Amino acid sequence: MSPDVAAAARSAGEVAGHPRGLATLFFTEMWERFSYYGMRALLVLFMVDQVEDGGLGFSDATATAVYGLYTAAVYLVALPGGWIADRIWGAQRAVWFGGIVIACGHFVLAIPGLASFFGGLILVVLGTGLLKPNISALVGELYGEGDPRRDSGFTIFYMGINIGAAAGPLVCGWLAGGNWHYGFAAAGIGMLAGLVQFRATRASLGDCGLRPGADPGAGLRRGAAYASALTLALVAFLLLAGLNGWIRFNALALAQGTSVVIAAATAAWFAYIFSAGGLNSEERRRMIVVVVLVLACAMFWAGFEQAGSSLNLFAERYTLREFGGFEIPASWFQSLNPVFIILLAPLYSMLWVALARRQLDPAVPAKFAIGLIILGLGFAVMIGAASLVAAGEQVLPTWLLFTYLLHTMGELALSPVGLSSVTKLAPRRLVGQLMGMWFMATGLGNIIAGLIAGEFSADAVEQMPALYTQIVLTSVGSGVVLLLFARPLRRLMGGVR
Repeated sequence: MSPDVAAAARSAGEVAGHPRGLATLFFTEMWERFSYYGMRALLVLFMVDQVEDGGLGFSDATATAVYGLYTAAVYLVALPGGWIADRIWGAQRAVWFGGIVIACGHFVLAIPGLASFFGGLILVVLGTGLLKPNISALVGELYGEGDPRRDSGFTIFYMGINIGAAAGPLVCGWLAGGNWHYGFAAAGIGMLAGLVQFRATRASLGDCGLRPGADPGAGLRRGAAYASALTLALVAFLLLAGLNGWIRFNALALAQGTSVVIAAATAAWFAYIFSAGGLNSEERRRMIVVVVLVLACAMFWAGFEQAGSSLNLFAERYTLREFGGFEIPASWFQSLNPVFIILLAPLYSMLWVALARRQLDPAVPAKFAIGLIILGLGFAVMIGAASLVAAGEQVLPTWLLFTYLLHTMGELALSPVGLSSVTKLAPRRLVGQLMGMWFMATGLGNIIAGLIAGEFSADAVEQMPALYTQIVLTSVGSGVVLLLFARPLRRLMGGVR
């Protein structure tokens, strides 16, 4: 960030030793995550609910495939969203208009009907692609080069994410108990609250992200406008064609095809980089580590993202949720992960620091391995719960509580170091492209998660323990293999930690 931009950010004053603009971004992101996770907690439950009860009546396989496509799309559109901010609008405008599109999407979801459901999802995806990557970029721009407060600022911002993610399912889930569309509307109101406070306090950001990195020129602006209009027209046509039966869409086949395309594109990109990317010997060694981390990333999210799909359905159908005459909404279990993150993240931070002082800090591949193993242990808990369900019983919420606790512990071992490590290992000229590959791997994991969740059928509960066992063997087995190779991979990393 240039000195004049940093000075402009500081001139707005400070709050608790940080630029005042951090509070603006904290609350904007908090409300956006409230809306995103509040709606996400309802999504699969709404799709599988009977039509006469206000749902869509989808099969489990169709609902979880749609869920996987939706959550994957949120990551994939972050790339064009970041490009639009960098080259056309600037981050502030991208955040503002992204929030508007997100709010519109949630309010469209609040309108009953298949067209409004898919139209609302598309709007939320497009808006999130504009807002999500660029609000994080704005946090970074608040601090000058070498500012020691930067990491602390991102930690505070991260807390805002999880406060919103914890509150959203509670509020939206409670309101959805009366009518699904009340829950979707509540998500829209949350995003609206974020927009109001962003607009009211926007001056605290100064010039940070106010303009794109370089003057885009009239030609680029015009080309981007045409491309955006063409993309929106194509999406609208496909939506209309699908709803009117002109084109037959099969969500399961679409998810399977998309996962193959993403996997093939990722493999092709790495093959090109290794064969014609001009890598020197050190870069080649580091890129081998990147490939391993990208694969581990996809595998981790394929398991972890069962939270909003198969585990959400497990909470709805097989968990005892009535206490003292009050039935806990199944969506409330989605708040456990962000609550555990808020509680455990400081402990993990202190643990890594303490281990580093003793030169015992695990290398990045080892942390990924630990994350995968702990994820698998979480599903091992579900084997016991599923065995009781297969025997015709309902289970206590403690089974899911311990599963989510273990999954959060795995996430904290893997996720915070993921993208940071990849950008450190990547040759400088390839950092932007590697970020794209990381998002593609995360999106691939989300689609696979939806496909895996579709294997869990309410009509075949006797198969549930075996399905969870397969996930355990895959996660733990992959983690153990990665742990065995952690030392040679660390050598390939050179001095990068």
